[in-house]
Amino acid sequence: MSDWLHNLPVPWMALVIFGFTYLLAAVIFAAVAMVATEERAKSLKAISPGMLPVLGIIFGLFVAFTAAQVWGDSDRASAAVSREASALRSAVLLAAGLPAEQETRLRGLVRDYIGHAATVEWPMMAHQEVSLRVTPPALAEALQLVVAMTPQGGGQETVQREIIAALQQALDARRQRIIVSLAAVNSVKWWCLYLQGACALLAIGLVHCDNRLGGAIAMGLFATGVATSVLLIAAHDRPFAGQISIHPEPLLQIMPDAAAKN
Repeated sequence: MSDWLHNLPVPWMALVIFGFTYLLAAVIFAAVAMVATEERAKSLKAISPGMLPVLGIIFGLFVAFTAAQVWGDSDRASAAVSREASALRSAVLLAAGLPAEQETRLRGLVRDYIGHAATVEWPMMAHQEVSLRVTPPALAEALQLVVAMTPQGGGQETVQREIIAALQQALDARRQRIIVSLAAVNSVKWWCLYLQGACALLAIGLVHCDNRLGGAIAMGLFATGVATSVLLIAAHDRPFAGQISIHPEPLLQIMPDAAAKN
């Protein structure tokens, strides 16, 4: 689906999806009504109603397979953000074991990184524009700062090693976050989902071709189910886009003033 649809508020997204689905159902209903003349009605009525459960099951499987991908991407995105926040929190806490000047510098770099992630990377992830080719300067500088440090005693040596591990974990979590932000249900799956839904609507219309009111009600009910399924998937399709998305609050809780500074 297009970028603008994913970034719509849920009520507007619902309006677009339900409107399109009902329009599709109305077109199919009108086409069946035109074709099902008195001469052809008997032939069309001969279509077995047993096709409806089969088509419905196939549509349900399409929805389940597509939703499984979406839920998996959402879980991975949430886990990556939590792991990134946890690693940065560990680095900030361990910084207390460094000399005062280096502790202040490290905290400032972590604050700058969080501010950049919240104000720059998050909007870019919503539009799938962020790239792994660019390393965040603040986090890279923080890692260089700790690596270049000359520890004084075994305690600082342990702190240095743990901070380096935490910063590397944060970088890895950021990579996972960006990779997941580029994931989405591709257009082939969307077309197949709607094509299967259209086939089921057509079958309902043909089976009820001699009962216009009954056919309209049945097609309306199934179209509502199709639109609801599509809305549920589309609203969660991109973990970092739209009204229902993963926000940078776990990162901002580490340095609450990071977003304001940037």
